[in-house]
Amino acid sequence: MSDGLKTADFDYHLPTTRIAQQPAHRRDGSRLLVLNRSTGTLSHRKFRDLPTLLRPGDVLVMNNSRVLPARLHGRKRNGGAAVELLLLEETKDRHWWAMIRPGRRLPPETEIDLHTPQGRPTSFSAKILEKNKEGHALLQFHGTENFTQHLGSIGEAPLPPYIRRPRSNNPADASRYQTIYATTPGSVAAPTAGLHFTSSLLRQLRRRGILTGTLTLHVGIGTFAPVKADHPSGHHMHTERFTLPAATAAIINQARRDHRRIIAVGTTTLRVLETLARQSPVFTPASGTTSLFLHPPADFLAVDALITNFHLPCSTLLMLAAAFTAPGVTHGRETLLDAYAQAVRKKYRFFSYGDAMFLT
Repeated sequence: MSDGLKTADFDYHLPTTRIAQQPAHRRDGSRLLVLNRSTGTLSHRKFRDLPTLLRPGDVLVMNNSRVLPARLHGRKRNGGAAVELLLLEETKDRHWWAMIRPGRRLPPETEIDLHTPQGRPTSFSAKILEKNKEGHALLQFHGTENFTQHLGSIGEAPLPPYIRRPRSNNPADASRYQTIYATTPGSVAAPTAGLHFTSSLLRQLRRRGILTGTLTLHVGIGTFAPVKADHPSGHHMHTERFTLPAATAAIINQARRDHRRIIAVGTTTLRVLETLARQSPVFTPASGTTSLFLHPPADFLAVDALITNFHLPCSTLLMLAAAFTAPGVTHGRETLLDAYAQAVRKKYRFFSYGDAMFLT
């Protein structure tokens, strides 16, 4: 491979005690590890310090996708075995691709009666129409003409599997696994870098002259699917849908003309901006899909700084952050993993409900 890096090169040691199982008491009370990419120096701050770390005229771009209550429970009809579903992508009305457990025991034609998160029966059911080579199931839902509008009553927050606690013991998950500016439903995992923002913090940023804009990328399996190839360049991302509105495009274009910084809140935001920057040097309103996978030694055309959480070993998100740490070369991996090692020593909290990094 031309870059010489293997997927295993992005592994690192993380004690399970460092994986955040609950959100921080206050969203902006999370810690913030600041990595200066030019010097490699680290500083330890709180997320609420962000206004002092940005410059007047900086543009923060945020992903306003709203997380669906995409985790469903039920029982196999005529058998009674418990079933768990994670919705991935809607193909048409009442038809969804989903991850399903226990997958091997649920062949096509299986019917599943859905329950509430508390285990009560509902009038809704699903039928497995087919399965793909990855083991995902195409489901057709019954009991309503508009299944998505009922997800709020039968689904729950799709917390990732490394959060190992009963899903029902924290009712706050419905709001805390959601950014405060989420408006457009469609994600099956949270754009977690945005979880640290509060209304008060956004007001402080705007008072300091920091501009904000939103776009939408609906987070799907493309973001969190594991890398199974031996080399990053052998991994192919699933596509995810995005929209860039005219207002945000205009803010970005003016900032670029003025040589002001574009700061992506999260890897999902960065991937949309970098996808569009590869199509045209000028941003225009756009809707489409992206399967862009950025890993060392990628270059970056649109984004000047990145706010992101700490990512899983060997994940596409960790590879993106490593590429951004040192664009165009491969040694960003070492710099980033050294920062991760210090974060472990300093007892930072990792992953979705964990602390944040600012790569500046």
